[in-house]
Amino acid sequence: MLRIRRVLKEKKLLNLIARSSTTRWMSSGTEVMSFGDGSHGALGLPTSLIGHGMDAYEPTTVTGLPSDITSVSAGHYHSLAVTSHGQLWAWGRNHEVQLGRGLLSPRDTWNEPKRVEGLDQVQVTAAFASGVVSAAIGDDGSLWVWGKSKRGQLGLGKGITEASVPSKVEALEGEKIAKVSFGWGHTLAQTVDGKLFGWGYLADGRLGKMGGLVEESPLDSSMNVVKHEVITQSTVEVAERLVLEGMEKEKDMPIVWDPCSVEELKGVEVVDIACGLDHSLVLCPDGTLLSSGSNVYGQLGRANHDMGFFPVDISFPASAIASGLGHSLAICQAKSPEGKGDATSIVSWGWNQSSQLGRPGPENVPMEVEGLAGETAILVSGGRVHSIAVTSKGEVWVWGCGRNGRLGIGSSCDEAEPIMLDSLEGCEVLEAVSGFDHNLILIAQ
Repeated sequence: MLRIRRVLKEKKLLNLIARSSTTRWMSSGTEVMSFGDGSHGALGLPTSLIGHGMDAYEPTTVTGLPSDITSVSAGHYHSLAVTSHGQLWAWGRNHEVQLGRGLLSPRDTWNEPKRVEGLDQVQVTAAFASGVVSAAIGDDGSLWVWGKSKRGQLGLGKGITEASVPSKVEALEGEKIAKVSFGWGHTLAQTVDGKLFGWGYLADGRLGKMGGLVEESPLDSSMNVVKHEVITQSTVEVAERLVLEGMEKEKDMPIVWDPCSVEELKGVEVVDIACGLDHSLVLCPDGTLLSSGSNVYGQLGRANHDMGFFPVDISFPASAIASGLGHSLAICQAKSPEGKGDATSIVSWGWNQSSQLGRPGPENVPMEVEGLAGETAILVSGGRVHSIAVTSKGEVWVWGCGRNGRLGIGSSCDEAEPIMLDSLEGCEVLEAVSGFDHNLILIAQ
């Protein structure tokens, strides 16, 4: 127990160091780079550079942004960036008005970074995105959302499925929100004092045992048909068709329209959250990691298949977590081989169709990504079928599906094990995040 407390103290120290570093690099400015699928404009790159809707196979500077970006967030098909002055910028897909600039904005300008409208009176400190919704946290801990969601992801009240301008989540009035994470149809939010709230689509227990309503999603039963088959193009097409059919059936599934406390975790302090497509991860202060939701790909990482939040089968305490579409990632503290203190390792489990786990072995069992042995991972993020990590040296490592340049290595090749992104060597990388098929990198200039 003493060792776990020491790990958490070290993590707090790293956060203090990060804040100190922020002050230092903000004097010289920052730069955002992007790579991957450009079909929705999520790269924020001008058509004169890559062509309309084209992909970027290597990290490329996003022009038109202020030089004081402090954090970035990647939705499924759009991107967000927060400045040191509390402004929020957005670009990418806008079919659901998730850019905060209205539907009248011309389609050929969606790839251009622009300020989100309607937040002039809000000092934004953080932003988060899903496929159809965006969210911003104000310096007072208030939560603002906009976009469209038929499954209650906005959290604005029963039957409210659209917000064309940023709207305050009144149900969380009085709470200081620290982080939000979106899945497909469901949302989790943690407060500064460690409470957990959830809302949206609750099938499979992805919001835990909220209200005692726990139903199996049609997506699980559909995917069970193909998950044990050898993956071929034909089985992928069958899987995609079954998912679409399941999504149609899910339209009548139960929804929580207003943010509610996750009852089963009342009294449990939460320090981090991550939502996959239809599963959720929750991190506790002692390094215990809990999972809930669909387990069709083994993304819950536990032998206990009961619905609700239960511990993931990991031997070492986790310090950071992330979720891709159907896979899970955790940075864990582990004894170094030399026995000289603690080292970190990335552990992965879940869907591995395109090697997004970065290692061989059972998919449903959390296992170390050995290709990063010896590296100290400080950040990790998951896309649809790829993963990305940043080490204490400021190096960026990628693995998984390389289609559309989403690995940034200059080709469409898949990488079964982590490979360092050489094009960023020498850069001071501050943050790296993945959307479904694109990535954002924040670097100090």
